[in-house]
Amino acid sequence: MLRDRLAAEVHDIRLMQAEPATDGELALVHTPAYVSAISDGSVDPRIMREIGFPWSVAMANRARRSVGATIAAARAAFRDGIAANIAGGTHHSYADKGGGFCVFNDAAVAARLMQAEQLRHSRATLRIAIIDLDVHQGNGTARIFRDDPSVFTLSLHGAKNFPFRKEASDLDVELPDGCVDDDYLAALDRALEELAQRFDPALVIYLAGADPHEGDRLGRLKLTWDGLEARDRRVFDWTWQRTVPTVFAMAGGYGHRIEDTVQVQVNTFGVAAQYWRRWQNRSR
Repeated sequence: MLRDRLAAEVHDIRLMQAEPATDGELALVHTPAYVSAISDGSVDPRIMREIGFPWSVAMANRARRSVGATIAAARAAFRDGIAANIAGGTHHSYADKGGGFCVFNDAAVAARLMQAEQLRHSRATLRIAIIDLDVHQGNGTARIFRDDPSVFTLSLHGAKNFPFRKEASDLDVELPDGCVDDDYLAALDRALEELAQRFDPALVIYLAGADPHEGDRLGRLKLTWDGLEARDRRVFDWTWQRTVPTVFAMAGGYGHRIEDTVQVQVNTFGVAAQYWRRWQNRSR
């Protein structure tokens, strides 16, 4: 549904099919044993229960392509300023296991691969900020980069929502159930200001979850359409002002009406397209 809406409504967009991430790319983050188990179906049933999907060849292939899409978008962002994966944002996946509908951690793999590709041309390590605005904490991402000063993890999430055992991000902002637009946006403003004071990224990966929307079954926050659009605008403006290439992914969305989740995502692309045009004008 999202792809069809974007093809019809966002005229600047160029849609591409994602290539699957390779074993070597996945192994930048995930253990070879876990990658192999997901690939051949030998994964521990307890891990599959944590993920929440039944195993199938199609599921394993989709997980690889979702990572591949974020990798492709990250490369495109360096060229065009902004690019996106219309899936992705699978931030509950750890190095050795998945969870919460997340198989492989696309943002983490893309971050590691972009750093590796930069090191081929420069001795400087690429500094990456992951701005995670899914309503659920990015626990897998936080754990993967826990001891890595080159990747800054920021998570704005529901305090009492899944996962119930959270990891420590570089910056965690916990929000109460029922949080409304003004309070959310004020918290985001403070978080982005602190990020700017503590870290200077050369790439931003933005998880633009639709699940803070008031119509979401699992979100427990009360953001309106306008509130979510203002959220997106703040992130894209923050990266635009600093000339930081930005790749974004959809992350979670569980609306009572699937059309509402898709509308939140379409709105995010609408804001992104406005900033993409600024990037094109800047490069001329």
